[in-house]
Amino acid sequence: MYSTFFKHYWLKSVRAPGYYKNLIVNIFVGLSAVYFLVIFVLLGFMMPRILAEAAPKLDPALTFNGILMYVTVLALLFRFLFQPLSTINLQSYQVLPVKRSKLVNYLLIKPLLNPANYLTLCFAIPFSVTGIHPAYGLGGAFRFVLIVIFLIWFNTLFASFLKRKFGSSITGITSFLLIVAGLAALEYFNIYSLFALSQQVFGFLIENPIGWIIVLVFSGAAFLLNKGFFAQNYYPENFDRKTIRKQAETQNFTFMERFGKIGEIISLEMKLVLRHKRTKNVLYTAVLFLLYGLLFYPSDMYKENDAMLMFVAIFVTGIGMILFGQWIINWEGSYFDFLMTRDIDTQSYIKANYFLLLSLSIVSFILTTPYFLFGRDILINHSVAFLYNAGVNIHVYLFGATFNTKRLELSKGSAMNMQGVSYKNFIIIIPLLVIPMGLIGIFSLFSAKNIALIILAVLGLAGIVFWKQLLKVTEKQFLRRKYALCEGFRKQE
Repeated sequence: MYSTFFKHYWLKSVRAPGYYKNLIVNIFVGLSAVYFLVIFVLLGFMMPRILAEAAPKLDPALTFNGILMYVTVLALLFRFLFQPLSTINLQSYQVLPVKRSKLVNYLLIKPLLNPANYLTLCFAIPFSVTGIHPAYGLGGAFRFVLIVIFLIWFNTLFASFLKRKFGSSITGITSFLLIVAGLAALEYFNIYSLFALSQQVFGFLIENPIGWIIVLVFSGAAFLLNKGFFAQNYYPENFDRKTIRKQAETQNFTFMERFGKIGEIISLEMKLVLRHKRTKNVLYTAVLFLLYGLLFYPSDMYKENDAMLMFVAIFVTGIGMILFGQWIINWEGSYFDFLMTRDIDTQSYIKANYFLLLSLSIVSFILTTPYFLFGRDILINHSVAFLYNAGVNIHVYLFGATFNTKRLELSKGSAMNMQGVSYKNFIIIIPLLVIPMGLIGIFSLFSAKNIALIILAVLGLAGIVFWKQLLKVTEKQFLRRKYALCEGFRKQE
């Protein structure tokens, strides 16, 4: 029976109208997977040397055991935020002589068979040879690999349970982030060392011949938690009640009506963002990526890399605009025909999307002002990046959106979901990030970075000053492409 389920899933995928149209995207994803696979393998062999340099007084295996609990918690957080839930057309099988337990087991086993989950083994197996084997022997290395596999199972299943139980609610995500931040704070202020606890726990699991069984038991417990959830929420009407309640919570944005027709359209866009899984996931992702600068600004490695610092500045100051801008018209694909029959003029529609992206860019810039503490150069970079985002990138997104005719399914999560993505999403990165990075990089070679910053700032200011004229160009392009968009959005992948 399980083989039949997987066969149906495969046939559904390959028979989808958009399966072969996404060939370029699939090739890009495949090449990216090969790239990361090679990186993980090399990192696995090099990790003992890296850990020895970072903590010369500790054995690399002990150091890794100390950070493994942090890695597990962060991986769980990542899966909770981005892992898509396994689905099945339940009502089609409920009228057939198929046991409920088999359907539930299929939903739980399916994500465990995803090859992407096991990319971690490309790191774990080499590290078990170079790092674990010298400290714990051959048996310890073998048990380490088993423990990593069962941790993957536990994280996959437990993240699915948390996501099904709490959904994508801001309360659940905030609570999870606070727990992770609290653990980091306890370690930082030397109140309690999770590092030491992790060393003891994973040292015991690797040394003990039956240690891997303990991790397997945790995986089994996560499996049973999911089964218990499905026992109470098997029928679709249970989820319908939750959907109705969530819609009621987000139905009023009356304060936007004071801005007339444009305000009403923005209000509808805000409701769309807060009511659908994919757009909410993008919103949470944008909040998380506000911290992206912390990977670069504190490090001395990037202080002389002006092009990379400009990339980070554009990315964090415009993260809301960047993530939502790529779907600015596509996310309305399900009811685009309806919109085109309403009393909404093109000018108001384009202006509403412009002000929505501008608002997201302003909010992102304000939220990243704490980065100014890293120095005057960061303040200048962020200010120039904001001007470039507001004056150039917004118009690039609005104009480019008229070419993307792939309908976006909002009911599905955004993580690891390439539905609605085409090569056009990658082409738009060129004016968005590559041009400013290239400009800064070239002028920096001649010690004239400030000239590049002035050019980018002037371009941004020009786009802000002449925004009405630029929007008229987008309006004309939208009118030329309107029927192509309607035709494209009617097709389902």
